[in-house]
Amino acid sequence: MTNTNDSTINDSTGQQVIDDLFAALTGDDIEQLLHTRLVDEAERDGVLDVSYRTIDSPVGSLLLAATREGLVRVAFDREDHDAVLAHLATEISPRILLAPHRLDGAATQLDEYFGGRRRTFDVPIDLQLAHGFRRTVLTHLRDIAYGETASYAMIAAASGSPAAVRAVGSACANNPLPLVVPCHRVVRSDGSIGQYLAGTETKQALLAMEAVT
Repeated sequence: MTNTNDSTINDSTGQQVIDDLFAALTGDDIEQLLHTRLVDEAERDGVLDVSYRTIDSPVGSLLLAATREGLVRVAFDREDHDAVLAHLATEISPRILLAPHRLDGAATQLDEYFGGRRRTFDVPIDLQLAHGFRRTVLTHLRDIAYGETASYAMIAAASGSPAAVRAVGSACANNPLPLVVPCHRVVRSDGSIGQYLAGTETKQALLAMEAVT
């Protein structure tokens, strides 16, 4: 038979422990708990359309975003992450939340890439932000092997429009998935490095890193 007094004491002790734990929580802790619950409920109800996180890298902070289909955006810090998130909310869905665990795979593979331990990415990707010829160009960029380069003219020819060299440059400049879709490996026909969304210094650093690993 359960002793009523003992049960009351145990209930009281348990409640005190809970009260003490909550008392020790800071405002940030509570906000994080509420956010985690919001993410869990959104995922459970199937209403989390875009998840995102940021990671540190040798080329600065990177914003990663994913849909249910896969990685949809990689953005450099100089692109203004807040502006990128606003664009995602407009172009894909306003149902967007910070949900780091959804992007653990992409974050891990990027860390391995920068550490010289990965040469290809195999995370699922979502190219819905690229359309028409730009999307065709991006599919060919993935064929440029680690440590190698291709000219804008070569990519134009591979994409079925040899004269569309400028359009290839535009596709690279608007690549929603830099690094994973390696537009940094596209250079000018004369061997000069060409432009890059994150700056020519970053492009040179990435090519140099790939050349020695």
